[in-house]
Amino acid sequence: MTTVLSDLPIEVLFQIFLCVPPASIPTLQQVCRKFNDLAQPLLWRHHCQTQFKYWDPKHDINAKYAQSAAKVDWKQLFQTRHLANRAISHELERILSSQTGRIEQSEKILVHGYDAKDALLRHLNVGYDAEDVLARRYYSDAVLGEVHRIRAIEEWVKLGDGQSIPLERALAAFDQFVLHGREGDLEEVSARLDHVAESISLQNPGIREASPQRKAELIAGYLLSQNLTGVEDDSQYHNLQNSFIGFALQSNERAALPLISVAIFCAVSKRLDLLAEPCGFPFHIYAVVTAPEGQDIDGRALRDGTEIQRFYMDPFRSEKMVPRSGLESQLKAMGIPSIEHDAHLSVASTADMVRRSARNIITAIQNSRHIHDLVLPAGTVSPDSDGALYSALWALLLLPENSAARSAGARYLPYILDHVEKQFLVDVSLIERFAVPIFEGSHHQEQLRKTIKAMRAGDSMPKPVKPRDREAAQTVLYKVGHVFRHKRYNYQGVITGWDVECAAGETWMSQMGVDRLSRGRHQSFYHVLVEDKSVRYVAEENIDDAPMDVGLSLMSLAGRHFKRWDENSHMFVSNIRDEYPDD
Repeated sequence: MTTVLSDLPIEVLFQIFLCVPPASIPTLQQVCRKFNDLAQPLLWRHHCQTQFKYWDPKHDINAKYAQSAAKVDWKQLFQTRHLANRAISHELERILSSQTGRIEQSEKILVHGYDAKDALLRHLNVGYDAEDVLARRYYSDAVLGEVHRIRAIEEWVKLGDGQSIPLERALAAFDQFVLHGREGDLEEVSARLDHVAESISLQNPGIREASPQRKAELIAGYLLSQNLTGVEDDSQYHNLQNSFIGFALQSNERAALPLISVAIFCAVSKRLDLLAEPCGFPFHIYAVVTAPEGQDIDGRALRDGTEIQRFYMDPFRSEKMVPRSGLESQLKAMGIPSIEHDAHLSVASTADMVRRSARNIITAIQNSRHIHDLVLPAGTVSPDSDGALYSALWALLLLPENSAARSAGARYLPYILDHVEKQFLVDVSLIERFAVPIFEGSHHQEQLRKTIKAMRAGDSMPKPVKPRDREAAQTVLYKVGHVFRHKRYNYQGVITGWDVECAAGETWMSQMGVDRLSRGRHQSFYHVLVEDKSVRYVAEENIDDAPMDVGLSLMSLAGRHFKRWDENSHMFVSNIRDEYPDD
């Protein structure tokens, strides 16, 4: 007896349809009425769940998932996301195809908000066999980075406007500047903390009924035992990753400064019905734990009118309570008058913790530049220092200590703009949206607008074409994509452009001693991307073209100008042929 597909029970058909690619479902539904009526809301909800991991907050997706499937038009929602992905991919192809108009094209992607993340991740994770793997990864990462940074800055703006933002979320905003394709966005940090709290609850079934002090000690002990707080040893204290809550929650090693350790402790405590908050102690952050109203720290009932009880914890070092008297002794030893002790031992604001975290990041970067032999634990992934510094600068700009300090934030602008111009050009819209309004009515605002206008004009202007069929260009020895080592300074770089002879100004040539070179200024000069991310201008006589392997640092940067590495020619394949058509 032959069984046709339509004869199968509806439950079996539904399971089969779950395996059908979404694009084929409309065709199958035209086969017969039974197929057409097949539990469509459940089917399209399944595809929304499996095809898309990240959703813009406008969808309120968790609330939709909690509803009955029939109450949401899941097919329409799927189509919306599918069309958005196509539009995002189209704009990314335009970014890859030309050096002109990349700011505008990235802004068309940003219109889709966090919905853009899934599509950008697919391009970021393209295989090495892709014809333009380096460029595709570089620019999808660049736009994805702005998607992340927008969310981070929005959190800090809310905080600056007086809205209540969870401490862990405000600190996780720093991670968004160095996230790239890793896990660790705002929701993933929150989910990780949920998991930690659940694990503590499973390991200690009666913890919610425990006294405040006992509960705090159980939480702090668990976090230390799982390497979620503290650092491995003092030599690693200033490692950059120790200032990022997302890194601390994902690391197998202890990688959390006191501030981050306290933030993790406070977030987990809140999930276990214990009120713990950071206090403004100098140099080392402690947690101040507040007993529930009507209870003392041991869980005993208090008489009416008795002052609420608090105690201190140092989850960075210990699982035990810290006596207030010991903290007061430390403050006294620092020369801080007793009248000011309460201020330092009271709850600190979330904005203050963000500012302190920003300063910690800057300190870590400064220290790393003086410690050339810094060794990270095996397998450690560290944040990139440029993105980390960029995050700190934005935090300090957006969250001044007081209104009088807001105008002083202008001192951060040159550094932010330098980062935008050199590495984060797609962030021009961030400057317009979040930085320009800060300086309303000041000369800084007008200068910012002029700078932004110049950046946009430069991005929209086609590059001058430099073919090699001109007689003068015949003397240019090396091509775009050529990898070399500098004969004098020994750094590795790749050629991204050339001039027939030195095109720099007289002042620069005098400072650099160009005329003292053996071939002087009338030799080819090359625009060069260096492995340390700098851009330099190199005389042809200083290029050592001996074959060499390309370092990982240079390979990760090369996508800005190149499609891929060609092993046969031992050169990068140009992605800037609109400017250098013959290279």
